[in-house]
Amino acid sequence: MDNEIISDIKSLGLDMISSAGSGHPGILLGAAPILYSLYAYHINVNPIDPKWFNRDRFVMSCGHGSALLYATLFMAGFSISLDDLKHFRHTGYSTPGHPEYNVTAGIDCSTGALGQGFANAVGMALGEKILKERYRVNSSESMLDYKVYALVSDGDLMEGISYEAASFAGNLKLNNLIVLYDSNDISLDGPITNTFNENVGERFKSMGWEVFYVKDGNNISELNKAINKAKNSSNPSFIQIKTKIGQGLSYEGTNLSHGAKISDEEISNIKTMLNVPNEKFYYNKQAQVYFRDLLSKRVDTKYSASNKQYRDYIDTISHGDKTIAGYMFNNEFNYDLLELNWVFEHDRVEATRDSNRMFIEYLNRYIKTFVGGAADVGSTTKTYFSEYGDITKDDFSGNNIWYGVREHSMAAITNGLALVNLKPYCSTFLSFADYMKPAIRMAALMKLPVTYIFSHDSILIGQDGPTHQPIEQLAMLRSIPNMKVYRPADAKELLGCWQCILNSNHNPSSLILSRTEVKMHENTNSKLTCFGGYIYYKEKSDLEYVIVSSGTELTYARNIGFELLQRGVNNFRIVSMPSIEQYLCMNDEYKNELIPSNTKVIVIEAGSSFGWHRITNNPVNYITIDMFGISGTKEEVLEHTKFTFEDVKNKVFSIMNIK
Repeated sequence: MDNEIISDIKSLGLDMISSAGSGHPGILLGAAPILYSLYAYHINVNPIDPKWFNRDRFVMSCGHGSALLYATLFMAGFSISLDDLKHFRHTGYSTPGHPEYNVTAGIDCSTGALGQGFANAVGMALGEKILKERYRVNSSESMLDYKVYALVSDGDLMEGISYEAASFAGNLKLNNLIVLYDSNDISLDGPITNTFNENVGERFKSMGWEVFYVKDGNNISELNKAINKAKNSSNPSFIQIKTKIGQGLSYEGTNLSHGAKISDEEISNIKTMLNVPNEKFYYNKQAQVYFRDLLSKRVDTKYSASNKQYRDYIDTISHGDKTIAGYMFNNEFNYDLLELNWVFEHDRVEATRDSNRMFIEYLNRYIKTFVGGAADVGSTTKTYFSEYGDITKDDFSGNNIWYGVREHSMAAITNGLALVNLKPYCSTFLSFADYMKPAIRMAALMKLPVTYIFSHDSILIGQDGPTHQPIEQLAMLRSIPNMKVYRPADAKELLGCWQCILNSNHNPSSLILSRTEVKMHENTNSKLTCFGGYIYYKEKSDLEYVIVSSGTELTYARNIGFELLQRGVNNFRIVSMPSIEQYLCMNDEYKNELIPSNTKVIVIEAGSSFGWHRITNNPVNYITIDMFGISGTKEEVLEHTKFTFEDVKNKVFSIMNIK
């Protein structure tokens, strides 16, 4: 029956690809036994309850194998219909071209950009270790006990992010992580001998993984033996499985089978070889029932026990209060920071990275799912808290994650933490956001509530030089759909930003912080920050000019405003805009009230002008920096970029025709 089900999975996948006119038959025909073995004999999932909190997770890092995954999930009993399979890669159906989180039942992670899924799986495995410690029913029993499986390709392992994530996982001995390597020696352009010839198994061994080898990927018995050994390992496990890409095609074993369009003759020949009737979307219904029964009989006991543990936790630990464990189960978060009695001294002078430390310390103390770390700069971004303990291979009860100098995998691993319903953050310098961009984009696609904390927000860091002085990074982050970028001017605005971030359950956030000290502003407002932009200073006569700024540049705007008033000029308004994206979510009435259509707009920000055009239909005068900085003192860098206070003030006066 195993072989019959595998044949049906291959046949359905071929019909899906043929019907769509595109897809990836190579992995379908080569790796079907791997996926079938995993779902039939190992992975603990419940197709009736695909979001079961204690399920094993599966990540298809090589997301181009989606036809294989969908056909397997269909046969296993997930709510994917035959009609969905027939409309593979078409809009409106749960079978998109690559797996998409929250679109298809049974998909735990969006994949397609190679290497990302590998690192996401590492984050999920780390998340299980953390949650297991935080949600204990008693000293010996936790509500959480699951494994994370990932299928990876040669291409995944060529990507640098997989090296970073594998090293991280080995260091923490994440023995709940099992990576299955579809090793077929072919990539899109040809044999991997041209690009990738190291001993992959030895590489993983050197990083602390236990490595297994399956000589024949069609041998179900050998696959099961290797996976069973991996499940009992004290280290993360890597199973190299030799397969033949496009097995059964006339061009099997070559790169031509990777994403080739298959002829009807080829499909007919393969179906004959598989002993499957040559009819579109055929599958043996008895084989499907057998597969579904195999899965349910194996999983039902754990599923029932898991639900009992949940009830016991609510009764004994939470005393009937379900909200304590709520976020872990429903991914919704509702927390009011503004109602707390925060005190901000009027003469307080500090960098917003230092102000931020106060808020993160509070969140670490009171929010059970809050956790994070930095890319070896926690002491500088002020996101390391020794009093809350480190997460180590021997103890996962702490709050501090040591990511090392691995910005890219840090972001993707943090995404994995969010995928298992933690409320995670990670931090580095703003100029290094570029390293993280692919993972940040995936968080935005999946609508994950990840917080990326970036300090050293402008050229004002001076002597570190242009490699560390961000110019275009703010514009890059603001350009990402579904990303909210926050750049507060002081601690009061920062509080408002955290209020928005904590309650943003369906989008990632980037929090931009200064190393430069700023004085507390008299007119900043935590509650109004949640509107994205608000009036900091209101005009005293007919409004003609609106000066808009964010972050540390609000000090420039305020001081320029003082000088204008001293000259008797009061036809201007100052708007603080800590979040363009949040402001753009406001209704037109609010936006038109804040920046009326008959006004001239002046934007002041120590970064790229790109993107600011979105705040208004009015003509905008930009006082920004669209060039790289230099190494020097803060004063020298400001002079080089023509962004000293006098430079900015003179530009504002010139725009306003003030002599």
